[in-house]
This record gives sequence, C-alpha cells and structure tokens, in this order.
Amino acid sequence: MVDLIVKSQDIIDRILTLELVRVTERAAVSAARLRGRGDEKAADQAAVDAMRRELSRLPIEGTVVIGEGERDRAPMLFIGEKLGTASGPKVDIAVDPLEGTTLCARDMPGSIAVMAMAAAGSLLNAPDVYMEKIAIGPGYPRGIVDIDMTPEENIRALAKAKGVRPNEISVLVLDRERHKQIIEDCRRIGCPLRIIPDGDVAGIIYTAQPEQTGIDLYLGIGGAPEGVLAAGALRCVGGQMQGRLILDTEEKIARAAGMGVKDPHRKYDMKELASGDVIVSLTGVTDGALVAGVRFDKDVIRTETLIYRSTSGTVRKIAAEHREMDKFNLD
Repeated sequence: MVDLIVKSQDIIDRILTLELVRVTERAAVSAARLRGRGDEKAADQAAVDAMRRELSRLPIEGTVVIGEGERDRAPMLFIGEKLGTASGPKVDIAVDPLEGTTLCARDMPGSIAVMAMAAAGSLLNAPDVYMEKIAIGPGYPRGIVDIDMTPEENIRALAKAKGVRPNEISVLVLDRERHKQIIEDCRRIGCPLRIIPDGDVAGIIYTAQPEQTGIDLYLGIGGAPEGVLAAGALRCVGGQMQGRLILDTEEKIARAAGMGVKDPHRKYDMKELASGDVIVSLTGVTDGALVAGVRFDKDVIRTETLIYRSTSGTVRKIAAEHREMDKFNLD
C-alpha cells in the first residue's frame, strides 16, 4: 500500500511538472505578442494575467511566496496571493511572469517567463526587495567563492580552482550604476565581462553551462524574486549560489520580520533559498542562450521551455507546437 501511495504521488508530481510548462508557455506567448512595442508595463501585465489564469486552474493549494510585489503594493502576482483550486498539495510558488521586461519591449535576446514550485515552506518567503548575489557553476569545492569577498578575491579564487589565469574568468553583471565598482575591478584584472540590461535569472543559470554560455561567474545586486528562482534552477543543474537580502531601512526590516526573516543580515546559501523538491519552468519570450523565443507561424505557435527538477537533477527541453490558436488568443 505504501508503494502504491508513493507511486501515485510520483505520478501527481509528474503531471504537475508538465502543467507548469503550460503555465510559462501561456505567459510567454502573451508577452511575446507585445515584443518590440516599447511598452514594458503592458507586456508584463499580459504575462501576469496569463500566468495567474493558468495557475488558478491547477489542482494545488498554492501561495505566492516570491512575487512581483506585496498586497496593496502591486497589481501583479503578489506575495501571499492564493492560487489553484485548493484541492491538491500545499505548495510555495515563486514567479517572474516576464523576466526581462525591457528586453521584451525592445525585442532583445534573453527575455523569459519563469516560475518555481515546491512543497509549502521550501522557498524563501521574503519581501520584494533587492538581493546581493554570487553564483558559479558545478565542479568546484564548496565555499570557493563568497558574497563577503571582493570581486577580485572571488575571481582569483575561482581562477585558481579552475586552473586558469584570473583574466580568463568570464563574469556577468547587470548594467546598473550600483555595479560600477564590480565592473571596474573586472576590467582592471582583464576579465571578459558581459554586461546585460536585464534578466538575471537566466544570467545566474548561465554559470552552470559555461561551455555553452561563456559565463563562469555571476556577481551583483538584483531582485530577490529572481534570486530564489535562479537558486531553484541552479540546484537542479549544479553549482553554488549565495544571496543576502538588502534590508536597508527600518520599514523593510519590519516587512521582512513579518514574513519570518529574523536576521536581516543573513547570508543564504542555495539550499536555504530553495530547499526540498523544487520544480522550475522557464519559457523563452525572445531568443536567448538558454531557449528560443516564441515563434508565430501561420497556423502554429512554437515555444521552447526548460523544465528543471531538483530531486532527480533532470532538465528537459520541450519544443512545442500549439495548434489550438483560439486558446492562446484568450491570453
């Protein structure tokens, strides 16, 4: 009987895994209809509406623990929002319906629709604030890099572990004024530096596939939602990541405390950001290094999705052709 229960649960989990693909596919298609139109808010809202609609149909009792804002702070998928039919397992949900809104609005590479799901209590529940982050790929001793070390110290430590010169370590950072010092340090060392305008979920995942993406190290400050999502994906493919919430006002500290964050200065490792069995689904909106963007052909909509699962370490790439055009026209 126990074996039957376990097998039944595994079947349910597998079904939910495929259903998450549908969720990010719908969000990606909705956003892709507005590619290159220059309207970031409209594209984001289209993705949010599609993702909310699909999540509301799933047989889960879901709570958004990482979202696009807190209740009364944003009309998006907010932290604390309940989703699903309330007839299935209790789960945590982390969402970024359109990561890379600027990329989508300008029809530039790297925009994605992404979400993660795990058992209730598995994903970091934190306010929508910034987070310090550092990430590298698999194959290195634990603790080889650290968020408390300087960029130069991290680059040199990683170079030594990799067996290359420091100026051969490729680094990715967001194009933000706050990263001026990181950029200067990398250029002083002579590192290949990729500066992206948006999209640090994909940027962190890039470190897990340096042969394909050309990225060894991610450094910098980005959104906490993106940090949790990236941690979930990185757990599936290997690598290391640390994050620290930037709670630089009393109001932010109070908000975080209300969500269970007791130490505002805590340094989280990858498994503390996303523990347990985590499933991450990521669908391309525009073409990128990880997945192709949505294609609108005469009678078919084509999507490409990566689905990650931490328990099995499985990564599946799903290239789909959607012929039920009327359903997508509802998005």
